[in-house]
Amino acid sequence: MKARILVVDDESSIREFLEIMLKKEGYEVTCAEDGEKAQELVKKKTFDLIISDLQMPKVTGIELLKFVKDSSPDTTFMMITAFGTTETAVEAMKMGAYDYITKPFKIDEVRIVLANALRSKNLEGENRLLKKELNKEYSIGNLVGNSDPMHRVFDLIRRVSDAPTTVLITGESGTGKEMIAKAIHFNGPMNERPFVPVNCGAIPESLMESEMFGHKKGSFTGAVADKQGLFEAANGGTIFLDEVGELPLSIQVKLLRVIQERVMRRVGAVDDTEVHVRIIAATNRDLGVMVKEKTFREDLFYRLNVINIHAPSLRERMEDIPMLAQHFLKKYNERLNKNITGISADALTMLKKYDYPGNVRELENIIERTVALEAGSTILPESLPPFVNTPSGRKMASSHEIEITEDGVDLDKIIGQIEKELLVKAIHAAKGVKKRAAKLLGITFRSMRYRIEKHRLGTVDDEELPDDE
Repeated sequence: MKARILVVDDESSIREFLEIMLKKEGYEVTCAEDGEKAQELVKKKTFDLIISDLQMPKVTGIELLKFVKDSSPDTTFMMITAFGTTETAVEAMKMGAYDYITKPFKIDEVRIVLANALRSKNLEGENRLLKKELNKEYSIGNLVGNSDPMHRVFDLIRRVSDAPTTVLITGESGTGKEMIAKAIHFNGPMNERPFVPVNCGAIPESLMESEMFGHKKGSFTGAVADKQGLFEAANGGTIFLDEVGELPLSIQVKLLRVIQERVMRRVGAVDDTEVHVRIIAATNRDLGVMVKEKTFREDLFYRLNVINIHAPSLRERMEDIPMLAQHFLKKYNERLNKNITGISADALTMLKKYDYPGNVRELENIIERTVALEAGSTILPESLPPFVNTPSGRKMASSHEIEITEDGVDLDKIIGQIEKELLVKAIHAAKGVKKRAAKLLGITFRSMRYRIEKHRLGTVDDEELPDDE
């Protein structure tokens, strides 16, 4: 598409000269004899670039610049100035003009300045689009990623945010389960209502009921006043039950009643209190196994597991490491008042080879530590923590990379690690479909299910089992 240029000058010879020259360069050109006429044209049509004389009757070039910046801020503006008025043109640049050209014109100079101005405009537009696409496709809240597992997470977040359905988020520690919960809440209609996070594993069992549901004055020793519980604090919003597998059975019964009947009762109270909250639970434990072991109620499990979102480990989304590293670099540059411009290719290679038992949280800690200690402008391999490049920290991809020392090796551990990596790769290649992943590995679905549970890679529902298994 031809760039649209508006030429504004009260001298007809200047307008004609610029019109002929710009049309020869392939631009679409419109002319206006004064600033007033130019304002009318800007109201009716969008221009990529405006070239305006500085000194004009009725509406000056400066006044036109102010008008354009208010009414069409994406339009690039350039000044035409005579010798001796360049100071005013420089002031115009401070107000937002891209550049100025002086009379008499040098054709080559005008051509270069115009091309640079339009190129700058195009780059700004592309950057805006890229940022918009990045926000749309690759991040929600503080979640960042462009891998297939993350696209599935983003898709589920968008689909469940508007409905108050109960959600269960599963995944290893450090995978961002609370960030997923926040993304669901803050992208939904209740985003201005409370979001109350509860670490179920951090509350002593003796205080659990009082903390969750509140208590009445005098209901037990130390209850000197009525106390609101966390469910009441979240009323109208979302309560996030992190590590829900740590709840004692006595509290599981009461939680089940809240989900089923939308009522709860404070400790020591005789009347129920209505609560309207969205419940999002998360766990790094296998609740299905806990149900079989009778340590987690089966009815509560099915009430919580209405929609399941699996937070993938970093090993399942290794291609996201460069994007995540840059995201954390920007974050800690700002937080620590640093100006580290990038990560070297060798340092990035080391980061991609590390195994990340602590998942995304560990990657963030590594980048924060490195930014805090880095004295240069670029993160180099030697800037990273030593453990990142040790054999125990690196993934073992094949047997020829494993050295057998005099102390020997742990064969079972090595085989288990390789098996886990192959499982992750197969699940990724099969886009999360476990049956297809089993076929890719040449094993039965029962074997696949056993190995997934053994390595804590999630759960596999019985209904996924083929009829012939």
